[in-house]
Amino acid sequence: MSTLASALRPAPALDALPVINLEELGDGEQHTPAHSRLARIAREIGFFYLEGHGIAPDQIARLEAAARQFFALPPAAKQQIAMAQTRHFRGYTGVGGEITRLQPDLREQIDFGEELPAVPPGPDTPQWWGLQGPNQWPTAQPELQADILRWLDTTRAVAQRLLKAFLIALEQPASALNQLVAPPHNNRLKIIHYPGQASGQSDQGVGPHKDGGLLTLLLQDQVGGLQVQTAQGWLDVPPRKNAFVINIGEMLELATNGYLRANVHRVRSPGAGISRYSIAYFFSPSLHAHEVPLLQLPPHLASQARGPESDPLNPLFSHIGTNALKGRVRSHLDVAQRFYPQQYAEHQAALASLDPAQTAAAQAYAY
Repeated sequence: MSTLASALRPAPALDALPVINLEELGDGEQHTPAHSRLARIAREIGFFYLEGHGIAPDQIARLEAAARQFFALPPAAKQQIAMAQTRHFRGYTGVGGEITRLQPDLREQIDFGEELPAVPPGPDTPQWWGLQGPNQWPTAQPELQADILRWLDTTRAVAQRLLKAFLIALEQPASALNQLVAPPHNNRLKIIHYPGQASGQSDQGVGPHKDGGLLTLLLQDQVGGLQVQTAQGWLDVPPRKNAFVINIGEMLELATNGYLRANVHRVRSPGAGISRYSIAYFFSPSLHAHEVPLLQLPPHLASQARGPESDPLNPLFSHIGTNALKGRVRSHLDVAQRFYPQQYAEHQAALASLDPAQTAAAQAYAY
């Protein structure tokens, strides 16, 4: 794997993210100029807006309203479904409760996943099976459950169409990754509120990071703050109504041997008195698939694949469960300490072994 210093590959200067229309990619398996453009954009920047996804505006508006309603609940009602109560990393996390690059993120959020039965823990059951299980649902907002489950189904269908388009763009069979994303699914949904921060305070809504799954589909409200790293510096990603912001995850980068790139992004907190809301869907490999396969790209594409990039402070594993649990443990230390003491202790030991220069690099995500 190449080092983090090579993360920013030469690419044309951008002043705005490109827009992809999913309808133009079609539902067939024929490679078109639209697929070539998709592959080029994904390789060069790893981020784009997605329109033509077919999700009705009223479904989007309903979920956005439900998100605001939840975060307006009294603290006790939100803490009723605190993530720290369950080993499945589902539920509510308060401001500062999630860690990115060793720093607290100034956001509150609810994490959901596919609604599945828990895998009973046991001496012969790998710890990462704890990622599968039921969600926690707020009794103060009972209608939220139906909205979330419907959104998981709707967005999964969009992500599956987009993944198929990527495979065709890379001259692969459209079914090449079917086993990787087959049921039981392992997709996640995060509904996020970024409260405003006073001038002079930390503005880390979420620190610089890459997403760990295959694809992320993000809806953001009309308050800006999302930025993506480019060779020219941080690029603002302003809101685009009812359009998803799409980014490549590390698992898709791994499957393409680095031809497609997962890119670093962050969110800066809004100013005092302003709130920002977003809804992030993470399309991820099934835990039952175990390993991420390496696609056999045609020679003219394979020659441009430089291998997946790996942060030496956050190594990338091809084993799906191991990689997913590692990410959760690093981000939610309270859950890790309670339910995953071995992984928690290993993480703390790794942090203790860092010298000051490594710690500074981890916090800044410097290149």
